[in-house]
Amino acid sequence: MDVLVMGAGVGGLAVARSLLRAGHRVRVFEQAQAMRTGGAGLSIFSNGAAALDDLGVSLDGIGGRFDRIDALTADGRLRMRSDMAHAAARYGFPSKSVSRRLLMERLSRGLPGDLIAYGTACRTVAQDGDRVTVTFDDGSTATGDLLVGADGHHSVVRRELWGDVPIRTAAFGTWQALGAIDIDLTRTHTHLMITGREGACGLIPAGDGLLQWWFDVRWSPGSPRPAAPLAELRRRFGHWASPVPEVLAQASEDDLDFFGHHWQKVRRVWGKGRVTLLGDAAHLMPPTLGQGANQTYEDVWEL
Repeated sequence: MDVLVMGAGVGGLAVARSLLRAGHRVRVFEQAQAMRTGGAGLSIFSNGAAALDDLGVSLDGIGGRFDRIDALTADGRLRMRSDMAHAAARYGFPSKSVSRRLLMERLSRGLPGDLIAYGTACRTVAQDGDRVTVTFDDGSTATGDLLVGADGHHSVVRRELWGDVPIRTAAFGTWQALGAIDIDLTRTHTHLMITGREGACGLIPAGDGLLQWWFDVRWSPGSPRPAAPLAELRRRFGHWASPVPEVLAQASEDDLDFFGHHWQKVRRVWGKGRVTLLGDAAHLMPPTLGQGANQTYEDVWEL
């Protein structure tokens, strides 16, 4: 079959790999002008790693493994411990924190050089019998047997299928970064999740001396951005128990990235006719459980 894929992110590349391995012709279209390698890290749990392995994507040699997740209070008291090593033994794959850049490199390894057409933003989708046609912003078109919408939480493919589905905010936003932080935690396999009155924090060793770190704060779409975000984070969280102050002391404003939390009511059926969806285009969720990318890879495995 001739399959069109909208979106060349972590989901679009994965489904392209899967379809090519199955012998289909695949064309991927991405509205950005080049591959997106920015952003911090992603938590790939055992379920996501298993799906990736089945697609021929190994995470060996990249990222940092975490064998447990400790949930702490802001003053350092242990609330709960999750044994991720047990999950790894049961399902065959460890949980890891992996930079988006390295993950994208693994996903794109071995793919045809002309697979992705960049700078092609989807405008409309039309189905006609046994074919589906995408019209792009520049007026050009592409026609295939199937279309997979992997175009994220502002999915045009989803809108064309189901109209404007409300995207709801989840009252929080995340400041995050991935960088070199010289603390003992970075040399362990322990993922910390810390909560307090001011918000929440996650600290995840990501290998090679890197730490994936984030802070969740109250947020709404109209909230003003602080002029000095790192100074604001230090003001809010600098009094929390170690190692939070040490992380904030070594952090760089250049590494900071922000995103708001959103969610959407999930349809019982995502696709229609010759068009389907995956990832955030199908089931947008906040990052609370760190399952966004993992659920995307389960989608790809099912497809």
